[in-house]
Amino acid sequence: MSATTLSTLRNEPVAAAAAAVAVIGIATIGGAYFFEFVLGLKPCPLCLEQRIAYYVSIPLAAMILLGLSVGSSRKVMTLALVAIGAAMLWNTGLGVYHSGVEWHWWLGPQDCSGATPNFSAGGSLLDQINRTRVIRCDEAPWRFLGLSLAGYNVLISAAMAAIALWGAVKAWKSRPAED
Repeated sequence: MSATTLSTLRNEPVAAAAAAVAVIGIATIGGAYFFEFVLGLKPCPLCLEQRIAYYVSIPLAAMILLGLSVGSSRKVMTLALVAIGAAMLWNTGLGVYHSGVEWHWWLGPQDCSGATPNFSAGGSLLDQINRTRVIRCDEAPWRFLGLSLAGYNVLISAAMAAIALWGAVKAWKSRPAED
């Protein structure tokens, strides 16, 4: 990174928070795609739902950085960081719920039974059922240090929420009186 960029990130907490959210979010989604497409661990419906907060937060963080470069209102930047924080807090809760489902602490949603075969397509019904691969929400296909991907999502989402809310608090405290 250039010295100017590092100086801006040190002196501008909103930029630092937005950049951190964008980088961590991109790395997390990249990791999820790696597990899905390279390692072949297909996501369950709850896994896919947990990605939505990243799909919202990453572009919003990029728009914050763009907004800072064109002099957008500090109120808008603060509100955007609060929105990212809220999305990631929601995702933290969803990750806790999914982790609990994986540990069998509570039941998961009924739609975690995989895709329904097209029974009207013709052919052998038994063959269609046998070809249907069920991705279950209550079975963690991978764990590291005792945590599944849903567990790591809890930690990452909580950290991203804390970073975004830290940036929002710093932005709110540093706002000019007329803003």
